[in-house]
Amino acid sequence: MKFLVLSDIHGNLENLDQLDNQFTVADAVIFAGDFAALNKPETALPVLEKLLNKHDVIYSVLGNCDEPNFLDKIEENDISVESAVAFQNGLAFTGAGGGLKFTGDTPFERTEDEIMHDLHIITDHISVKVTDDGIVNDSGNKDSIDEQKWSNLIAIVHQPPKNTKCDCIEGGVHVGSQKLRDFIDNYKPLAFITGHIHESAAVETVGSTVCINPGSLAEGKYAILEVAKIDGNWKVTKAELQKI
Repeated sequence: MKFLVLSDIHGNLENLDQLDNQFTVADAVIFAGDFAALNKPETALPVLEKLLNKHDVIYSVLGNCDEPNFLDKIEENDISVESAVAFQNGLAFTGAGGGLKFTGDTPFERTEDEIMHDLHIITDHISVKVTDDGIVNDSGNKDSIDEQKWSNLIAIVHQPPKNTKCDCIEGGVHVGSQKLRDFIDNYKPLAFITGHIHESAAVETVGSTVCINPGSLAEGKYAILEVAKIDGNWKVTKAELQKI
């Protein structure tokens, strides 16, 4: 399967239009958040509408520049994987939105625990119930998927994990989440898609997990991810940064 990996669009409709060929050949689109430009919440909806016109299969979370209640919009359009799991062709997708509390200047800043709560279906081994649209939600029991293996999981989290190439700001300071890094170490997802830190566009393998920060599409950056099932196991066969 081939995925077009995007993050941090920040209202830039022109750069979305530059990717028409990539939308055409992708099996699905992964979007790691920030529909809206900073302090311009009105720019989020046009981005969502254009994304929906570009591709039928999208897995998305919110970014720190998005208003928290914009989650209602992406849930209405069945593209949200925040605090849920969706399945496609044997792959699982889950996610968490927002960024860590920092300046307080953006609308969706959260604690590590709040971000991790969005991944509770994985971390709490909660039993899951598949809905007609393929979305899986908490059914309230904690006993049925202890043996679930998450080597088919693609996690989509706006906030990057700590101490990776994906979370480094100017001066070499790592500003990612330690708990998200622990999540990778403990649950070993196939891929971890992130964004938020524009200057840290990178692909890095952490243990068996391929981590991708595609960079900001507002700056013309994106990534391609390809995965395949080989000898019964899911593998990342391609993970590359791209630029318009």
